[in-house]
Amino acid sequence: MKTHRASFTFLLASLFLGALVTTSEAAGRWKQKDFIITFWCPPPATDEALAAVAAEGFNLTWTPEEGLDVAARHGLRAMLTSNLLVPETLDDPALRAKLEALILRVKKHPALEAYHITDEPGAGAFPGLGRLVAFLRERDPGHFAYINLFPTYANEEQLGVSADSAERARVGYPQNFSGVGTDDKTVLRYREHLKKFVEIVQPDLISYDHYHFLKKSDGSPKDGEQYFLNLALIRLAAQEANKPFLNIIQANTIEKSWRLPDADELRWLVFTTLAYGGRGLSYFTYWGPASYNGLYQEGKPTPLVREVASLNQEIAQFGPALMKLESVGAYQTVPLPIGAEAIPANSPVQVIGGGEFVLGLFGKSAKPSAFMIVNRNYRQEAEAVVSVSIPGRSLKELNRRTGKWTAFQAFDKNRAVKIKLAPGDGRLFSVGK
Repeated sequence: MKTHRASFTFLLASLFLGALVTTSEAAGRWKQKDFIITFWCPPPATDEALAAVAAEGFNLTWTPEEGLDVAARHGLRAMLTSNLLVPETLDDPALRAKLEALILRVKKHPALEAYHITDEPGAGAFPGLGRLVAFLRERDPGHFAYINLFPTYANEEQLGVSADSAERARVGYPQNFSGVGTDDKTVLRYREHLKKFVEIVQPDLISYDHYHFLKKSDGSPKDGEQYFLNLALIRLAAQEANKPFLNIIQANTIEKSWRLPDADELRWLVFTTLAYGGRGLSYFTYWGPASYNGLYQEGKPTPLVREVASLNQEIAQFGPALMKLESVGAYQTVPLPIGAEAIPANSPVQVIGGGEFVLGLFGKSAKPSAFMIVNRNYRQEAEAVVSVSIPGRSLKELNRRTGKWTAFQAFDKNRAVKIKLAPGDGRLFSVGK
């Protein structure tokens, strides 16, 4: 279960993400093809439940082996769950043989996308997980092993990395980082945790969770204010490893201190992730008892399900366009949240005239050709005045209903445009001839 307590406040900057692009590469290794829209706590793999999952715009469910055929009938990809998918299986000849047989049965199934391994392991578990991931990859390289990581506000014991050992994380560490309130041990410790995970486990995808919306505040100095810090550090780790990343976003009140995000706050979580180059979203939680206060309670949909379904349909239109682009910058306007980087003076896209905005730059070979602008305020609409020096005469916007690029308003004499944004919303633009 994803619940955390800790106390950190820090500021980071300078983050970049390499190309992120489900299917096998020529050599057979899994490489992401489609933007992932999934959840935690899956429903039972029945036709009724998975028909609803598909209709709500999700494209990846979780299921044991017997549910793979049901997932396929509804056009869903699936993450396989099994009690054999633990490192200890490899040390027991009988269980190892059972796992071998399971892989052989499922690896060619048209619905299979991934093997679900574990949630929030400490660094001490990485060697065993690395063995298991290598075992799976050797026998089925076309599907990935899914492991989810702690957020920045996990403590030293949870991360399994000491403050002293984290000093090596300074190698390649962005120099325009400045701590807020104390030293930078939290960030270095988290960086080391991520480095160990990538080096030892060799994942195909990096997944993490972070829960921002609290009853008493929109993120507290103890944890929630690290939302952008966490997003930035994961983005940096993904760039260094050349792997896609997935963000698990809050959609329940399992913790007594949490509040349930509304539609605008969910939109903010989604579009800030997109602007930072994320390649997957997972809602925590989908299915469960009333005490979870998730999207489905006791098998019945809550009012938020309709909002999520509508949002998912939009994500599905943005996904193909973003998957063709590399994230080459993620910046914000002042006042900067903890973990945010200001828009550089040489950025080919500038936000002029003030306002609270997130700017994501996208392109190929580190050359921006598109940008996403997000309203950082999830309580009121805003208008961004954006100046664009990316070469090209026309500005097009991605239509969130059709997924096609459509003509936007012309630049003024200063190559600037005004862009209206609903609370927490984002819009994607490209510049061309």
